[in-house]
Amino acid sequence: MAPSIRLSPAARSLFDEPLAIAVQGLGPRQQVTLRTSLRDETGQLFQASAHYQAGDDGELDLARCPALPGGSFSGLEPMGLLWALQPQKPFWRLVKRDVQSPFLLQLEVFEGHGERPGRLLAQAQHERAFLRDGVRRVPVREGRIRATLFLPPGEDTFPGIIDIHGLGGGLSEHRASLLANHGFATLALAYYQFEDLPQKPNKLHLEYFEEAVNYMLQHPQVKGPGVGLLGFSKGGEVSLAMAAFLKNIMAVASLNSPAAVTLIPLSYKDKTIPILTFYEHRAKATNSKILDYSDVLDDPFQAPGTQSLIPLEKAEAQFLFVVGQDDHIIKSEYYATEVCKLLQAQGKENFQILSYPGTGHCIDPPFFPLYPIGSHPAFHKLAVLGGELRAYSKAQVHAWSQIQAFFKKYL
Repeated sequence: MAPSIRLSPAARSLFDEPLAIAVQGLGPRQQVTLRTSLRDETGQLFQASAHYQAGDDGELDLARCPALPGGSFSGLEPMGLLWALQPQKPFWRLVKRDVQSPFLLQLEVFEGHGERPGRLLAQAQHERAFLRDGVRRVPVREGRIRATLFLPPGEDTFPGIIDIHGLGGGLSEHRASLLANHGFATLALAYYQFEDLPQKPNKLHLEYFEEAVNYMLQHPQVKGPGVGLLGFSKGGEVSLAMAAFLKNIMAVASLNSPAAVTLIPLSYKDKTIPILTFYEHRAKATNSKILDYSDVLDDPFQAPGTQSLIPLEKAEAQFLFVVGQDDHIIKSEYYATEVCKLLQAQGKENFQILSYPGTGHCIDPPFFPLYPIGSHPAFHKLAVLGGELRAYSKAQVHAWSQIQAFFKKYL
């Protein structure tokens, strides 16, 4: 019997879902190298490989067989060949622009554990999709809002979430589309550098975000009486400000975000919150000449930074702070801890913190590759984002399930 790869699900799975990988038809205790490859929408290649030894029966099931030292990872890691994917071009990030088409994953089995791949024994292809059958993608151009709404299958009403990304502009749909597969009506909201939105805003107006909240609450398939917000980095900062100033925000999950206004001032009606002062000269160069920006901002919990602090004590929402302990862009663990102390001092208990070791600034849904070094969205220089491969892969899976549980509970 010739070797073959067995996958479950066989042909197609959602990007945030586990994939069971096994090889059958090998020789007893045969040594092989497994390799996965994926090309992004620009053609850039991501790869991972691992060394294995088949069982006495010639079977190799990644759920039961540990990877041997020498590949991208070792140990019992059934999903290692996915979470260990790394770009062949340095400092490149895996991004999904068109969520209506899947990523194509290639799997190959080679003979032996050599530096160079041995003879090709088996290969397979698998689609990693972003939309479950029946999920609808609806472009939204209502009033000033520029967004995409993802609706789960069926005619029911669903808990509504607005997903707000960090600096960098544009419209990012990958997280919202995956959330819709799990039963949430999710609005991926752009707020600058997209279509007719401002290219370089000198102020963010919360009225724009309020319009998005009202759009969701008026939608016949969004279950009221309020909405949830999922914000990453600058988007988390905006989400916290929305909870402090706007009505009908029930739950906010903030991923590695500041507790104060940074880089672009925020205004609502006649109130403007100024930005924290930053000192670019405080960036430290690592031995590889990459910059560490973790100390460039004033401390918002000490004067004069306090005027930039978001007044979260005004908020009625529940808060989930998801923080990476190795975040080198924002001191997100410190911010979350201090904010929760302030809320506690006001007699509030509407918060929880999930803190992950070995996790940097970028917290994506499960199985997105680690992105530890990349271009700083404000300073446009190579920056340490932080994170360590295995710890991050575990954090992604855990945080993603906790975020969903949080929204199910409070929406």
